[in-house]
Amino acid sequence: MTASEKRLYFLIQLTAHRLKKHADAALTEAAELTTAQAAALSVVARHEPVSQRFIANELSQRESAVMTMTTRLQKADYVAKRRSATDGRAWDLTITEEGKAALSKMERPFAAINELIDQRLGSDGVDQLSEHLLNLLTALND
Repeated sequence: MTASEKRLYFLIQLTAHRLKKHADAALTEAAELTTAQAAALSVVARHEPVSQRFIANELSQRESAVMTMTTRLQKADYVAKRRSATDGRAWDLTITEEGKAALSKMERPFAAINELIDQRLGSDGVDQLSEHLLNLLTALND
């Protein structure tokens, strides 16, 4: 059967949307973050200090969207913003202690979502789906 016959694009979109809604609700309850904000905060934590442009590139997002996310993260005191030492026009973002605490609070909701995936797909299914999604991403990046 073909991807079209199986309506695979629709199923991927619907599943991704529902996973995101589920994760957003769990993260909002646990750490007052959306999945998008959590992703941005994780990038800051892994690569700090970072620019908004770096975050946008890492997340394949527009800089304007990242600016909105990082402004919210700054207002929540999850990230600190200071002028770049190498580019006076740019800002560097670093994670704060409150941001580190928020990252810690994110672990349980993401673990629960991953557990659901593990239970539904099993180890072989997880391996296969991961491989197939990576193949699609590679094809889309070409």
